[in-house]
Amino acid sequence: MTPSNHFPKSVLITGCSAGGLGAALALAFQKHGYIVFATARSPGKIPATLTDLPNVHALSLDVTSDESVYAAAKSVKAALRGKGLNVLFNNSGIGYSSSLLDLDLERAKQLYEVNLWGVIRTTQAFADLVIEAKGAIVNQGSISGESYEPFNSIYGSSKTALSIAGEAWRLELQPLGVRVITVQTGVVESEFFADLQGFSLPETSYYRPIEDQLRRRAEGQAGYKAMRADLYAEQVARDVASGKNGKIWRGTMATPVKYIMWWLPTWLAALAQGL
Repeated sequence: MTPSNHFPKSVLITGCSAGGLGAALALAFQKHGYIVFATARSPGKIPATLTDLPNVHALSLDVTSDESVYAAAKSVKAALRGKGLNVLFNNSGIGYSSSLLDLDLERAKQLYEVNLWGVIRTTQAFADLVIEAKGAIVNQGSISGESYEPFNSIYGSSKTALSIAGEAWRLELQPLGVRVITVQTGVVESEFFADLQGFSLPETSYYRPIEDQLRRRAEGQAGYKAMRADLYAEQVARDVASGKNGKIWRGTMATPVKYIMWWLPTWLAALAQGL
């Protein structure tokens, strides 16, 4: 039993639908003793194996909606009974693979609405609670934001923007006692590519001769052995709980990409990635 004078640490995680990294992260934090607010646009998609656990609360939260985000913040504030939120984990994200020439601009805008503006919206809504706890804001980055992958420019650039913003926010929020962590995630088992199946090119595309190769990449068949989601989530939860700050690198290929992009000239880094 938790002593009455000791309130457990708390975490809110966006994007906790079944099969995603958010659900795995929520389980890992619950095992570390956190009160977990697991959120999704449709709470019914959060797995019962998670919501049936002690100290796990399922909430509706759509990062693209002001009304939804601020309603969730109000609910969390009430549940915490005057305590702050120790960790805000901005995990929600979507992918999109396309060349510049074949790009669907509306789909690209929607990706940025989730991957960047959604993070900003959610962080602003929960900022006071995190500051109250002198806690941490954790953003789900990607090694795609650190490399130059052709046909992945929209997703990759959204993660580059988030990485740069995260480092700036880290400096801005440090005087307020808040850490900002960007998890540069590599290849991890998840349902991330489920919505990217059925990739196809327009009949007029210049890239029709390599459509099969592009489809395999777009659907997550790059050939790398993905890290198990539970192992990844445990590593990240431990990183956050131990007080880490700034960028951390987790998942298959994360460390190689880190050093390739830091140490090699641009042309050599591209060559090392087969570009």
